[in-house]
Amino acid sequence: MVSQKRSSSTTKSCARWQPWPQQDSPPDYGTNAAPDAPGPGQRARLQAFVAFGFVESATSYGEELMRLVREAGADRVGVTTAEPLTRAREAIELRIASGMADGMQFTFRNPERSTTPTMSVPGAKSIIVAARSYYIDARSVGGDSVETAASTVPATVPAQVARYAWRNHYEPLREALRVAAKRLKRDGHRATVFADDNSVVDREVAYRAGLGWYGKNANLLLEGLGSWFVLGCVVTTAELSPTHREVADGCGACRRCLDACPTGAIVAPGVVDARKCLAWLIQKPGVFDPAFRDALGTRIYGCDDCQEVCPPTRRGATALSIADGTTRNVVDALEILTAPESKVLEICDEWYVADRNPRWVRRNALIILGNSNLGENEEVALALARYIHGNDDLLSEHARWAANKLGRTDLLSAEYVP
Repeated sequence: MVSQKRSSSTTKSCARWQPWPQQDSPPDYGTNAAPDAPGPGQRARLQAFVAFGFVESATSYGEELMRLVREAGADRVGVTTAEPLTRAREAIELRIASGMADGMQFTFRNPERSTTPTMSVPGAKSIIVAARSYYIDARSVGGDSVETAASTVPATVPAQVARYAWRNHYEPLREALRVAAKRLKRDGHRATVFADDNSVVDREVAYRAGLGWYGKNANLLLEGLGSWFVLGCVVTTAELSPTHREVADGCGACRRCLDACPTGAIVAPGVVDARKCLAWLIQKPGVFDPAFRDALGTRIYGCDDCQEVCPPTRRGATALSIADGTTRNVVDALEILTAPESKVLEICDEWYVADRNPRWVRRNALIILGNSNLGENEEVALALARYIHGNDDLLSEHARWAANKLGRTDLLSAEYVP
């Protein structure tokens, strides 16, 4: 799952690494101002329309809204009530108390708010939730090349980006949800769209609406499609008929995601310890835990391993066309270390970066250099030397680690100062 809002204090990639119990307790979690509610006169007129049969039933009205969202580009749509997400709150509070949340924010920041839809939209009665595929076949994109404004050029040190962040997948989902919100507002209801937002635990909303089940990797798996999806919803004061149903657990005895996790972060079925999860460690500010630097490999943003091996996800993947927008699965770690700060932030514009500080992206890039097996590359050596002898102690430590990993202890000498 999930890119993070830049204004949030942790990313939506969170949606993919937050720790959650399997089926009986929800998985991890993450405002817009709603328009004024209809006044007494308008409500009276709406009630009269209902009495005389001029307004559709809650069932047919909800079906019409779901149809609009599907036609606007969503793959799956459901409806649930706006009642508190009590299971989600219990799970969030349990993860915080256990220490496995590891300081993550997003929907962990204010569990009461993120699990109480009426705190975001007063008077809310229903939630329309939608899922949109973000799967793009890696064979259709540029391999180890980086797209520029003019061309595609090979990356000196290819750094891998998780699939959900290859392009902005949330905006097309928001556009689809806005179609329903616009209709609801036209009909006199309040309606607010939330996607990649810390106001609603959208994964639990989707589960409650019957879109899927919780996998052992804590992702929501859509029936017949898997987990390559972003989620969003419309919280509204309209009363709609829920699509509640329990989707059968499709994981069975399979444990491929647990075995494939490079750090053993899936500590039990449906339970992810963020203290070990690369998707979170990449985003977490501060020193990158040395115990997991080798496991980082060449990942610069996110980790897809637990989804790549998932049988239902592999079978159900529905590929998007790369022609639908700019797609980038690789960036150049060396460029991140040599470019001005403004350029680094441009490269990672759609990513969550703590405090929008390029220091954390450069920290990760230094580890990638250490894992690159490119110790004999002179550009790599000079970049490491520059950071080893620079004035940022944190980055210097990570650069020294990388030089030692590459067997380039000679770079620790002052003779290599650029």
